[in-house]
Amino acid sequence: MAGSLLLLVVLSWLANWITKNILVRAVSKAFNATPFAQQALQQDFGIIARLANVVPALVLAAGVGLIEGLPHLVVEVVRNVSNAFIVLTIAMSLSNVLTMVNSLYERRPDSKTKPIKGYIQLLKIIVYTIAFVLMVAMLIDRSPLILLSGMGAMMAVLLLIFQDTILSVVASVQIASNDVIRVGDWVEMPQLNADGDVIDIALHTVKIQNWDRTITTIPTRRFMTDPFKNWRGMQQSGGRRIKRSLMIDQQSVRFLTPEERAHLDRFRLLKDYLAEKDRDIKAWNEALKEQGKEPVNTRRITNLGTFRAYVQRYLQSHPRVHQGMIQMVRQMPPTPDGLPLEVYCFTNTVVWVEYESIQADIFDHLFAILPEFGLRVYQHPSGLDLRQLRIEGLTAADN
Repeated sequence: MAGSLLLLVVLSWLANWITKNILVRAVSKAFNATPFAQQALQQDFGIIARLANVVPALVLAAGVGLIEGLPHLVVEVVRNVSNAFIVLTIAMSLSNVLTMVNSLYERRPDSKTKPIKGYIQLLKIIVYTIAFVLMVAMLIDRSPLILLSGMGAMMAVLLLIFQDTILSVVASVQIASNDVIRVGDWVEMPQLNADGDVIDIALHTVKIQNWDRTITTIPTRRFMTDPFKNWRGMQQSGGRRIKRSLMIDQQSVRFLTPEERAHLDRFRLLKDYLAEKDRDIKAWNEALKEQGKEPVNTRRITNLGTFRAYVQRYLQSHPRVHQGMIQMVRQMPPTPDGLPLEVYCFTNTVVWVEYESIQADIFDHLFAILPEFGLRVYQHPSGLDLRQLRIEGLTAADN
C-alpha cells in the first residue's frame, strides 16, 4: 500500500511537470503567435497555467480509489478535497477570464463612457458563490441541491450581509444606463471632500483623484443618493464661464463733463458707441424744447454707463473670449461694499491654467482702465489709510 501511495504521488508530480513544462508552454506559445494575442493581449493573465493545476488533482482523485487496502474514509477525503480543489481552480480561471475581458474592453474608445468593471465584479461574485456551494457540497459529500434548499432560510441574513453589494449593483446599472459619470469626468462633491477627475468606476467604489493629487474613494451608491456636480458639460462645450464682479464706489458715479466726453473719444472701442449715444441724446433733448434748457431735464452720458459699454466691446474684441456664447456686463443690486458690475462671459478654452490666465488678464485691464472713466473701486479702509488719515489730522491741527 505504501508503494502504491508513493507511485500515485510520483504520477501526480509527473503529470504536473509534463503539463506545465511541455503542454502549457506549447499551448501558450501557439496562442501568443495568433494575431489576437499579439494585438490585444500585452499581459499574461495566467489562465492556461492555472487550469494546468487541474491535471494532478484529477490524477489523485482517479488514482486514490485504485489503491487496495486504503481505508474508505481516506479515499473519500482525498477524492473530495481533490474535487473541491478542481472547482476552486476552475473558478479562479474563470475570474481571470473575466479580468481579461475587462482589460480588452477598456481598450475600446467608448469604454470610458460605458465601463463594465462593475458588472465584471458582479459576475466574479456569482462565480465564487457557486464555487463555494459546490466545494462545501463536495467536502461534506452531499448534493448541492440540499445546500441550496437550506439557503432559503438564510436569505434574510445574506441580504443583510450583502446589502452594500446589492445597492452598489443597482447604482452601477443606473450610472451606466443614465450616463451619470464616466472615467475622466471632473466631479465635485463637497460633502465628501471630493473635487477632481474620476479615475476608476468599480462595483462598490468610485475613485476620484483630487486636484491636490490625493484620492477620494466614494461608495458607488452615493452618486445616486447625494448631490454632486459633473463638469463634463463645460469640458465638452469648449468654453468655461467667467462670472466675477467689479465693486464700484457708488460715490464716483456721475455724469460726464464735455471735457471728459472729448477725452473718451480717444478710445477706439467707444467711438461708435459715443457717436450713436450723442445722436440719441440730441434727438431726445431737442424734443423737450424749452424744458431742454434745464440740464436736470435732459439726458446725459454717465461714466458708469460708458464704462459698461466699453467692457462689453472689450469682451467682444478679446481673442480668448468665446464669441459663440453669451456675453453680458450687468449691474447687480447695490451693496454696502459697493455697486457690483458683473462680467459674464466664457473663455474659448477649458484648460484650467489658461482659463485663470485669461480671467486675470481681463480684470487686470479693467482695474487699470477704470480711472480713465472717473470711477473708483470700492474697498474697506486699510491700516495705511487710517494712519494717513491720522497724519493728515495731526498736520491740520498743527497748522
